[in-house]
Order: sequence, then structure tokens, then C-alpha cells
Amino acid sequence: MQEVISHFKEFSKIPHCSFETEKMKDFLVEYAKSCGCEVSVDSVGNIHAFKGDPKVCLQSHYDMVCMGVAPKVEIYEEEGYLKAKDSSLGADNGIGCAIMMEAMRKFEHIECLFTNDEEVGLVGANGLEHNLKSKKLLNLDHEHDTEVTIGCAGGVDVFVDLDYEELIKEGEVYEIEVYGFKGGHSGVDILSNPTSSIKTLASFIKRNNGELVSFSGGERINSIPKYAKARVIFPQTPKEEKHITFKSLGVSKERVSAKGKEFLAMLNAFSHGLRSYNSELQIAQTSINLAIAKLDGGKIRIELFARSNDEGELRAIEFETMEFFLSFGANVRADNFYLPWEPKTSEFSEEVLRVMKTHNPKASYYAIHAGLECGIIGAKIAGLECCSIGPNIYNPHSTDERCEIDSVERISKVVFEIVNNHQ
Repeated sequence: MQEVISHFKEFSKIPHCSFETEKMKDFLVEYAKSCGCEVSVDSVGNIHAFKGDPKVCLQSHYDMVCMGVAPKVEIYEEEGYLKAKDSSLGADNGIGCAIMMEAMRKFEHIECLFTNDEEVGLVGANGLEHNLKSKKLLNLDHEHDTEVTIGCAGGVDVFVDLDYEELIKEGEVYEIEVYGFKGGHSGVDILSNPTSSIKTLASFIKRNNGELVSFSGGERINSIPKYAKARVIFPQTPKEEKHITFKSLGVSKERVSAKGKEFLAMLNAFSHGLRSYNSELQIAQTSINLAIAKLDGGKIRIELFARSNDEGELRAIEFETMEFFLSFGANVRADNFYLPWEPKTSEFSEEVLRVMKTHNPKASYYAIHAGLECGIIGAKIAGLECCSIGPNIYNPHSTDERCEIDSVERISKVVFEIVNNHQ
């Protein structure tokens, strides 16, 4: 489906980082109108477009996680994949939006819901004000083309703040950076236990008796931290270690944190990553991402994102995480809590699976350890049947993100066949 790829490339020229989606919103509104759709936008930026008498609503989010040089996204094709030069690609969820753009052009009876700011707490889905015409919703925000997703994890953000006094200390100052880690999506990729740049740097500083001048680690609350750096006074030159580079800035007087030891203790003692595994679904069940850690100018800030496919475990990890950081005297709050979408089949999911199997006999049902908007939207609209599909996307939320071109074609055919069945 070269048209879908063309839409995606055009789409990617417009900045659409989370919280910075205004230009993309205007573009999609005008595009939908040019296809003959009635269009409305709610107060949180969700775009509802429809024409005719639709029976199926397609849904994707139009913000992206901007890594590297994004929002500048320079797309190229290599060995059957779409990639981006020195940035995240935005195939999550730009490919879904591109499929919807082509569907609006092709079909007379079509409904599309473009949601805003999904990547920063499912803001659009949580704040949805639109009523849908259809009773069937097909979300296009999945990343494996053999799976029909019928369940997802719930999640909660935890924010930690702590003020500190600064002390003047003289010593040899070093600039340290962590490099060479993959990062990745904090739900999809966390089962493989990728190394955390934050944990690595905090451990190195502690083991070498460093005193913190500043510390900055992590990129986004839903990305496994890939980069970290710090300015530190060491009593003696540290030994070299893999993935860590440092250089001396000479002897000088610096403002060091009076809470530096506590900050390092928080980071080193906290259990980042997988907490429990669901052997029946063969997915991570409960996890937490120590996503961002900063110390500078008298303030400590830490951000974490917990996920679970079980409501009880989600509430437990929220409570335990807050108690952990409260024990250090920090201010702690939880926000953006949403419940898991418990797996169940429906007449619509059976139709989607049947069509998927005609293009890939290995297709099967799946539940994902990540947040999907259709779980939230389905809870808001009584009687709505939901499921989620998408093309093969690898390493989303990172500069290594890539999308399989043949897979885009397969999923596009599935989507168009399903919509066509309801014309």
C-alpha cells in the first residue's frame, strides 16, 4: 500500500511531539474535511471525523515520542524497513494515522478518531468528549502483525520531589556520561530487562564515593532510560568501566548536594523493571520504569511509570513505590491512574481475527503489557466492541525504531477489508 507509506512520510514532516501537536491537529482536520468528513475537535485535542453511515471506527493517536533530533524526522528505507536518521521514527502511531487517512479517502462510510497526547498518560482517551457513531472500534496502535489485542495493562505515574541545600566543596570535578544502551518502550521492551542508564550511573558514582554537583538521566516517562550524565567530585580518579566515559574538569569549588547520598540511595535501592510475569498470557504482568532522575539547583525530581495487567498488583505497586520514596522524606504523588483492560473476545474481535488469519495463518489473540486507548474508550462507551492490531514496529520510543514495510501492507489490507465488509 504505497499510498499509506506516502501519507506517513507526509505526516512525518509535521512536528507532533506529545504536548506539541497543534500543527498536526490542524493538518488532520483539514485533511479529513477534504475527504468529505464532518469534523469536530474536543477540548483535549481529540479529532472526530466521519461520513456516511459508519459501522466501524478506526482509532489512532497522533502524538509521538520524540527522541534524538525529533521533531525533525528524516525517513529512509533500508532492507525492507522504514527508519529515521538520528531520531525516533514515529511509526508508533503515525502508521495507524496514515492508514486512517487512506481509509477516509477510499470509503464512503467511515469513522475515524484521532486521539491526542497518548504517549504522556493517555490524555486524549481519558478526556474524550466525542460520541461515536459506530459500535465497533479498531485501534491501530499495536506493534506485531500476527496479534489481535483484546487486553492491555493499566498504569500509573509516580512523581517524586525533594528540595536540598547546597554545600561548597573543593575537589577534582569530573563530567560523566553513560552511553551505548538501547532504551526502548517501558512496557513492550521491559521483559528483556534492558540496562538502565540511570541505575548504571548512580551505581558508578556511589561505588567511587562521588559527591554530586548535578545529575540528569532519562528522556521520557514511558521510555526506558537510554542516556545519563552527571558532574561529580571524586576523591580519586575512578577506574574505567564499560558504557561509562568521564573526563576531569580540574580542581575547583562547586556547589554539591547535601542530599546527594540520599538521592543515590533512592536510585540504587529501587527495584526498576519487571516485578511479575503472567505465564498464561506469556507477557510481563507488573513492572515499573524508573524513567527520569534529576538533581540540580537545589531540587531533586524523579519520575516513574508503573504498569500491570492485574488491578490488584497495579494498586500494590503504586502504594509500595510511594511508601519507598516517602521513607526518604520526599514529596510523592501519583497521577494518570487507569485500570487494565481485561481480555475478552467479542463478535467483532472474532471477525478481525478471521480476516487477520487470511493474511497470516499464525494470527492469534493477545494481551499486551502496555496501555491501549481502546481499553479506556471501551470503558467510557457502553456496548463498544474493541480490539487492536498494527504492523511490525521494533524498538518504539527510541532512535532505533523501525517499521517493516511489508507488514504495513498486510495490516492495511486487513483494515480496509474489515471496513469494506461494513460498507
